[in-house]
Amino acid sequence: MYQNIIHIHIPSFPITLERTNRPELRDRPVVIAPPRADRAIILSVSPEAGREGIFKGMTLGNALKFCPDLTVLPPNPALVEKGCGVLSAAVARYTPLWEPSRPGHVYLDVTGTERLWGRAKDAAWRIGRDIGEDMSLPVAAGVAGNKMVSSIASRLIPSRGVLDVDHGRESSFMAPLSVDFLPGIGHIRKRMLLEELNISLVRQVAALTVHDLRLIFGGDALLIHERAMGIDPTPVSPPSSDPSVSESITIQGDENDDVRLLGMLYGLVERCSRRLRTRGMVPRRAGLTIRHSDQSEAARQTRVSSPCPSDLDLYADLERLFFKACARRTGVRFMRVWFRELSPPLPQLSLFSHVNHEGKKREKITGAMDRIRERYGDGAIRLGRTV
Repeated sequence: MYQNIIHIHIPSFPITLERTNRPELRDRPVVIAPPRADRAIILSVSPEAGREGIFKGMTLGNALKFCPDLTVLPPNPALVEKGCGVLSAAVARYTPLWEPSRPGHVYLDVTGTERLWGRAKDAAWRIGRDIGEDMSLPVAAGVAGNKMVSSIASRLIPSRGVLDVDHGRESSFMAPLSVDFLPGIGHIRKRMLLEELNISLVRQVAALTVHDLRLIFGGDALLIHERAMGIDPTPVSPPSSDPSVSESITIQGDENDDVRLLGMLYGLVERCSRRLRTRGMVPRRAGLTIRHSDQSEAARQTRVSSPCPSDLDLYADLERLFFKACARRTGVRFMRVWFRELSPPLPQLSLFSHVNHEGKKREKITGAMDRIRERYGDGAIRLGRTV
């Protein structure tokens, strides 16, 4: 049986979400970029701004030279996260095999659902219509036998509609496209292909042997050759259902003072550990994500050293991750802490009661603080480091 993969693509997703709340932004050149910095990198570009020569990755200062009337919006992670949740709920109605790749992009495996939704192309039209009605967003959809070709097909549609690539025609569909569309090429390899081999189209890459491609792509030569032929065996992988506990904070005005950042970090760990205690779980793995003011991200994770949902015990692991992840002096705008691989605590009796005296003391203090918060609210009692 042939696979039927649909790729849902909402162009300029963060900007499109902003326009649903602010109609005055429609038909105007708009970009998403950190404000107050000419060297800030543009993160998202509206079609109108793209026609002015502005592209994703350009510095904000250069973009304003191209288009003085450009509207610059700051990143809004909360809005994007909410939009992703609504989009995921919409596509989950059609198949349990769906995979979000990045904000505004979702793969759906609708193989074997013809009796429910008809042909894959008809299902794509229906999904696009439902998302348009629920979220008032334009939807472009690509339909093909694999993820790569369906994704490329959705990018060839200007704003909304469906492009269906028939089974067996993936290679001919890819052939006339620019090598820019091949995943894994990049700017450096693209320049090497053009300057050394005079190659600019996918069909020229497909015509080369794997041995020839190794001169440029090394161990990735076979993978690049398969992609040029329209072959992609990657399955649609549903989101992980592993239970987790996470907390995040968006910092107004950015921050690069380690003392203040560590206080915020402790507050995040404190809230997570309280939720873990409420559920009667202990984590086995912890992680930290830091986003700087220029939107660069650093993520680290580690095994939890102490099988105890205590604030102090969990914080020690996260503090070590903080100094590994936050190695730049650029201001921090966003922090997220998560704990996964949750399981009930293992009952273990101590042979020497005096050895665990400090641990029991901390447990009693933590329990007392939890009871105060339950009765008077979360802000009723706080540690000095979180103020």
